[in-house]
Amino acid sequence: MGSKNTEGFFFLGLFIAIGLMACGYFASQTLYNAKVALNTAESKGLAERRVKADRANWTVSFAVATAKKSGVPALYKEAEEQQKRIIDLIKESGFTDDEVSAGVINYNYNAYRDQNQKIVDETHTLRGSINLETNKVDLVAQTRAVVNKLIAEGINIQNPPPAYYFTKLNDIKPEMLRDATKNARIAANEFAQNAGATVGRIRDARQGSFYIRDAGEEYGDTQKIDKDVRVVTTITFYLTD
Repeated sequence: MGSKNTEGFFFLGLFIAIGLMACGYFASQTLYNAKVALNTAESKGLAERRVKADRANWTVSFAVATAKKSGVPALYKEAEEQQKRIIDLIKESGFTDDEVSAGVINYNYNAYRDQNQKIVDETHTLRGSINLETNKVDLVAQTRAVVNKLIAEGINIQNPPPAYYFTKLNDIKPEMLRDATKNARIAANEFAQNAGATVGRIRDARQGSFYIRDAGEEYGDTQKIDKDVRVVTTITFYLTD
């Protein structure tokens, strides 16, 4: 009976020892993992590119008016002639039918009344527009100057600045992200040197949004042909001793 008790205590002690060893291993492994997780450095990497717009959208509008309702039919003919004149001039500057489109000519009537609500004057106005969408961005500015000369011919035009767009962001994204990651590692290395550590693998990376702005501007992205593209990535690196 005594030998059986002794044997039972022996195995019980053995199981307890194995259990304590296992707990010790898992505890030490948890502490090790926690230590590795804490040995990290987070840094931001900036990448910038100066690019040129590859798309322009420009709208020229015009208006003709008459004070008599009877003059509206002739006014339509005049509006169509002016629209054609503007379109022809734009095409002569180097643009094609696929790039130029004529908008609808809209009619607007205004009546002016005296204190007795009697009509004392009226205007009948036709407004039209021509839209240009093209990748010949440099040619647009030159053509604007040519179209402005129509004012001397008596054509009432509005010639606002074109809107310039950069549409090839996907072409430069991979290279910019590589540069941003590289710059983030450089920043992390500076931190690590001060801490007496070495930058290792990437633990986590978060890509920021790509921003396109007119060159040299904080706001606005359609007024200039030259654009600034920017992205900031946030990267966490492992540090080693």
